[in-house]
Amino acid sequence: MSASGPEQEDATATTAVAPEVPPQPLLRTLAPLLRGLERPVRSWLDSRRKYPLSMMQRAELEGLADDLRRQAETLDVEKPLLVVMLMGGTGVGKSTLLNALAGGPIAQASFTRPTTRDPVVYFHHSVKSERLDPALRLCRLVQHDRAGLEQKVIVDTPDVDSNDLSNRDKLVALLPVADIVLYVGSQEKYHDRIVWDLFKQQRQRRAFAFVLNKWDRCLTGESGIRPDEDLLADLKAEGFQSPLLFRTTAQLWLDAAKTHSGSGPPPRPADLPEGEQFALLRSWLELGLTKLEIEAVKARGVGQLLAHVARVAEANRPPDLTAEAEKVKTAWETTLADEADVQADVLVGTLEPYQTEVEHHFSVEDQQRFRGLMAAYLRVTTRLRYAGSGLRDRIPLAGLKGKLLGGKVDTPVEWNLGAFVQECARTAGERVLDQRTAALINRLLVDAESKGFPLTLLSEPANSAGRLDWRDKVTRAVIDALAEVERQATNPTGFRRALRGTLTAAANTLPEIALVATVGTLLWNFFVPTPSITPDMFQMLLVVLIPLVVIVAVHLLILLLLPIRWPTIRAEFRRQLGDRMATELGRAYLAIPGEVAAAIREERKQVDRLVAETKEVENWLTERQQAAHVGELYGK
Repeated sequence: MSASGPEQEDATATTAVAPEVPPQPLLRTLAPLLRGLERPVRSWLDSRRKYPLSMMQRAELEGLADDLRRQAETLDVEKPLLVVMLMGGTGVGKSTLLNALAGGPIAQASFTRPTTRDPVVYFHHSVKSERLDPALRLCRLVQHDRAGLEQKVIVDTPDVDSNDLSNRDKLVALLPVADIVLYVGSQEKYHDRIVWDLFKQQRQRRAFAFVLNKWDRCLTGESGIRPDEDLLADLKAEGFQSPLLFRTTAQLWLDAAKTHSGSGPPPRPADLPEGEQFALLRSWLELGLTKLEIEAVKARGVGQLLAHVARVAEANRPPDLTAEAEKVKTAWETTLADEADVQADVLVGTLEPYQTEVEHHFSVEDQQRFRGLMAAYLRVTTRLRYAGSGLRDRIPLAGLKGKLLGGKVDTPVEWNLGAFVQECARTAGERVLDQRTAALINRLLVDAESKGFPLTLLSEPANSAGRLDWRDKVTRAVIDALAEVERQATNPTGFRRALRGTLTAAANTLPEIALVATVGTLLWNFFVPTPSITPDMFQMLLVVLIPLVVIVAVHLLILLLLPIRWPTIRAEFRRQLGDRMATELGRAYLAIPGEVAAAIREERKQVDRLVAETKEVENWLTERQQAAHVGELYGK
């Protein structure tokens, strides 16, 4: 089938005819496979994903999905149509070439203004226009009855280098429909930059054959390299080892057709230049492209499309960010721990004005374990000690502590713990925490970027976490921290538990024992001895003084060994609150990098499946392609 040498000018139709081999049902099987590949590509485009596609990537994938659909529709027929599209610059004779092939002026070529404006589609009358690609149906349709072109559709396209940019747009819109592009040039314009650039863009996706028209003007006898030799060298540089190049003088054949009145093919012009190959081109189109070659070209085009889909999918495969996510999590743990410490300090600072009230509350709670004389003594001394507490004047009172922390605890101090904590959280939020949340997100994103994690992937989930109702979480953390400190103060463990139990037992028994012993001693001295001793006023006061001394002594021991003072409460509260704030911040933020990385890994697996399926179809296609002489149409 090669027509790259001038010695083949007299080749007849039989030299271009490949032996008819019964084709395998290749294309009808390939069509559903292509539809099956289009679905994951569409899903990739339409679904909401963590790893975004750029505008250019999306446009490229949409084009590939359209190509897969178009190819599937084209192949799913008994007799597939081969679209041969003429492409070239202004004045190279594309329309003249089509008119010569048709044996008459169907493409309206013009010598005064050789510019093709409207695409012309030349197809067999047995082909219904509905079978044509939608893009071709909008062109000027011309039917014929040439049996050799029954399965071929020849399209004359607008000039690529026309001053009217809409002509180029029309060609670009039609090129995806082409199976074979017939690159038409002349001695002046066979390597025009605009046309050549478009050729290089399309050469990996389309089969190309080449026509050097106006061959008579190439044989000038001048020294130097001939246009066809120069063109062949350029094509070899582009990877075409044996390009299919036809040297034609279409105008002479068209003139001969105009003067021919018979029903058969027009006669061969008498004054053809040496090496002219229009007859070989026509024979190749009519007889050389058999059903075997048509299916081979179709399959080869699909193979190139599949390779392109695989390359684009691999190029756009999301990266595996598992390692980066672990690095980000480690960095965030440090940042969140520091932030938890700062927020805990801020929250504890809001409690500083209420330290007397907090001590008062803890003292009252601790006194619930005492009874009898010690309980009465502690109630009196506590009221005197915290007489200046103004908590109830500043915080709503309703005795809700039992409801908030669980269980009903009777206390003489009606302290609304929920309102108190909410007030602290509100004050802290207004002062610092709201601003710190925004700053925290920025620090986290900076940490993530320094570890190689794309900011665009973490920005939205991090900001969503920052928009959570943190005041409720802070309120809960403060309540839990205060409850834990209170639990440790009222129910210690280990040595402090034994010491507390001992002091409690002593406080609940020794004052009563002292009272009974004192009263008993006085009664003994009054009734038993002879003569009886009448107690004086001092001895009578001992009934009160001795138990009081015992109570005070035990109380001093309690204050010394188990003190309930603000510095002690503050330190433990600060530690508990810091731990809880770190837990809350970690729960809100630390899982984000891993979740995003996991979602991207799943998206990566989907792309891997698409690539694997595409290569599987590509390999299947390669294995089943029929041996046909179409290798010259493709570069390396």
